[in-house]
Parts: sequence; structure tokens; C-alpha cells
Amino acid sequence: MLKLAEIVIDSINFQVDQAKTLTQYRKPLIGFASVHDPLFNQMKEIIGPHHLHPTELLPDAQTVIAFFLPFSETIVAANRKDSQIAREWAIAYIETNKLIATISSELKQVLASQGINVATQPATHNFNEQDLTASWSNKSMAYVAGLGTFGLNHLLITSAGCAGRFGSMVISAEITPSPRPATENCLYIRDSKCQFCVKNCPTGALTLQGLDKHRCYAHLLEVDKQFPDLGLCDICGKCSVGPCATLS
Repeated sequence: MLKLAEIVIDSINFQVDQAKTLTQYRKPLIGFASVHDPLFNQMKEIIGPHHLHPTELLPDAQTVIAFFLPFSETIVAANRKDSQIAREWAIAYIETNKLIATISSELKQVLASQGINVATQPATHNFNEQDLTASWSNKSMAYVAGLGTFGLNHLLITSAGCAGRFGSMVISAEITPSPRPATENCLYIRDSKCQFCVKNCPTGALTLQGLDKHRCYAHLLEVDKQFPDLGLCDICGKCSVGPCATLS
């Protein structure tokens, strides 16, 4: 009989393999974190008291599952080649958000059949548009679950880079936690040798001092107007197509 971790991994990989999308992906990354990890309590101090502890999402929670769907290198190259936002990147954003919803729904059914309770969260658009705070951060969940380290670009940089999308969920069963990386994946934080993301930010919202979220989001809403046929495309990605995009 498959162990629970293997069931989760197989289910996520199956949904990605079977996805009928224009977007192509590299191999998904999947990690696990115990809800008793002290970092979850620290998030209320670091991110804010509005951020939910996993047990506030699911009272009998035991494990957080986090996964990363890395875009293919062709999608990264398309969004890197000029100052405009590539249509391939916009399509990847829309399709991947839908795929994450499908993965979460299918995995919830698989686990429910084994008597396991599950709480899921959307890939995005779960934030307050006035102050840009969110009650759940998928990339923060992925950090605790050992999928990567935060970079100068304020993104989580995994062993497969940062060009892709994160999903996460909380379950009522225990899975052995994944170890967190021992080294930094961001070249700037590691040895101050890269500032690609800062230099490539089209609005100057990203600096060495931090990220002006409101300035960034205003730009994302302007980009959305370029893709009226795709749905809400509040995207840019210019800070995630440098050396840390794929780490290859």
C-alpha cells in the first residue's frame, strides 16, 4: 500500500501530466510541513495577525502540503526577451491558477476517501485589494515546507527556480516534514552578485530596500488591460525571469 506522502505526490504529478493546457511545465516540487512548526506562529508577527495559522483553516490540521508548478524554459524565455509582457506568460498564469484549483479539488477527493479532512486555498486573488494583505500565503507555506528560500525579488526561489506558481492545502493526517534548504538560492542574498530583478523591474517598485506593493499592483492592473480575452491577468513576472527563474 502506498504511503500517504506517495499518494499525494502521485496525485499532483498525475494532474500535471494529464493537464490539457497550452502551458508546459517542468517537474512539480512537493513539500510537507507539520502544523506544529513554530514558523506558523511567527507568521502572525512577520506577515501580520491577519495571516491564518493552519489550524484556523482546519481545526484538526496536522500537515501543510505545498507544491510548485515550474513553467517551461520556453515560457521564461518569452517573458524575458523584451519589455512587453509575453502572452505566453499571461496564459501560463491563467491556466496554472486553474490547474492548481483542479489539483486541490482532486487531491481533496482522494484524501477524503481515506477519511482525511482537507482545507484548500486558491492560488491567488485571496487578498484585500485596499491594503494588499492576504490571510494565506502559498509561497510562505512552501517556505515552511522546505521548497525554497526567499530572494531579493520577494519570491520563493526553489531548486527549480521561481518562474511558476505555488499551491497549498492543509490536511488532518500526519506526513513527515520536508527538510528546509541549508543554503540560499538567491544569488544576491548569497554573495551580492546579482540584482537582475531590481534592474528589470519596469516600475521601480522593487529596490534593494524593499517592494512597494501598491506601485507594483497598479502596474499589474495596467497589464491586465492588455489581455481582455484571457480573464484577470494582473501579472508581470519581470522580476522572476533572471538567473533564478529556472536555476538551470
